[in-house]
Amino acid sequence: MAHHKSALKRIRQDIKRTARNRSLKSDVRTVIKKLRVFIESKDIDKAREAYPQVQKNIDKAVTKGILHKKTAARYKSRLSLSISKLAAS
Repeated sequence: MAHHKSALKRIRQDIKRTARNRSLKSDVRTVIKKLRVFIESKDIDKAREAYPQVQKNIDKAVTKGILHKKTAARYKSRLSLSISKLAAS
């Protein structure tokens, strides 16, 4: 256990930030899973409707430093590609 005031403060901050990061990462995963359910059930209208929200959550995670920029780009690219494939078929 830390004894210095600054170290105790750092521990408190780490706990808060870890909780915030975990929550945001969980939100991103949840919206991606919901979109994938729409894609798998071939519900193109709901998938197109849900995609902007997914994109927003992913971009927010990037600005907060939870996801890397290129990871986010890959997620968005793959999801939009799967929606496009669904529309084409």
